[in-house]
Amino acid sequence: MILVATVRDSIGDYVWALFEVYIVLILLYILGNLLFAFGLRPPYSRAFDLVLGFLRDVSEPYLRLFRRFIPPIGMFDLSPMIAIIVLYIVGTLVKSAIVG
Repeated sequence: MILVATVRDSIGDYVWALFEVYIVLILLYILGNLLFAFGLRPPYSRAFDLVLGFLRDVSEPYLRLFRRFIPPIGMFDLSPMIAIIVLYIVGTLVKSAIVG
């Protein structure tokens, strides 16, 4: 019985870590876009373009779901904040369902 509980805790922690990594990737994508918007990007930087392209490819499909329903308010796009909050809540629910 104790072994089953520790395995469930380990699986729950692993799943929660996956959610946390995805949240961090979304935050890095937002930060990279802000740097790009403010002109702080090094010119002709292949490394920065590769990293930002990877973050875009990973984050945009999830963020696009929220951008369909939440239009930008002026120049502010609130969909990433809502997406992160939803991801956090879903991650908590999934972890608690696994751990029991």
